[in-house]
Amino acid sequence: MSMEQIITTVRGFDGALVVVPGPGGDSPEIAWGDAFFYYAPDGHDAPDGRMPRNTQPYGTIVTKDYPDDTASRLDPPGRWRVNVQVGRAELPGLVGLPGPVGTEHDLAAADVLLPHPVYGDLGWICVVNPGERTTETVVRLLKEAHEAARARAERRRA
Repeated sequence: MSMEQIITTVRGFDGALVVVPGPGGDSPEIAWGDAFFYYAPDGHDAPDGRMPRNTQPYGTIVTKDYPDDTASRLDPPGRWRVNVQVGRAELPGLVGLPGPVGTEHDLAAADVLLPHPVYGDLGWICVVNPGERTTETVVRLLKEAHEAARARAERRRA
């Protein structure tokens, strides 16, 4: 599954907000080309391309290494990673965490469900270049994360 297909899939979720920063917005240049997935009750992308200020994304796509996040080796052309917040309780069942994040996994492996190299301990998983083995799981986890974000938003409104 391509990045564009994942972005299109998430945009199809009821109330999805997908922000893809680029030149001319307020986002730092390092975020340009990445994608950030939020629940937004109005279901529209931010008209100015800004990130929501009062919530964190439930999923992202990153297209390059960040200074504190290089373990996935995303800088070579054609490499990218989808990240999904699944929660601390779900993480071990998904990636088999026996110890600290990164001790038992090749965090640069493609098409493998892995703990996020930086945020795994906070309940985030990732997949470098999702393919035949992981696409269905990635889409399911993004949908579940979207629904969890919806539930949090509804609790805050109540």
